[in-house]
Amino acid sequence: MAVTQPTDIRQLGPAEMGITWSDGHESVYQVRDLRLSCRCAVCVEELTGVRRLSADSVPQDIRPVEVTPVGNYAIHIVWTDGHQSGIFTFPHLRENCQCAECEGSKSGGD
Repeated sequence: MAVTQPTDIRQLGPAEMGITWSDGHESVYQVRDLRLSCRCAVCVEELTGVRRLSADSVPQDIRPVEVTPVGNYAIHIVWTDGHQSGIFTFPHLRENCQCAECEGSKSGGD
């Protein structure tokens, strides 16, 4: 899949964030799931890839405080739990889209 660029990133409610992509696709993410998917060195051991972040340590009501672009390839999110070292690349975000269409294609491709 060609990497598309976000044209709009917005908070949809207390627990959801939406991204509109340049190809017209609309992604909706549960913000806690995004926080749990962080791949920074604080959350994932760099050499082994073993996840360091425990789901129990992430509050149920976690929210983005600030979302900023990182070049033309990612966004940086500052979270209400103080975490701010991760970036979320556009391919990572698109691969983790939680919409019905994308979830269906993930389960149908196995």
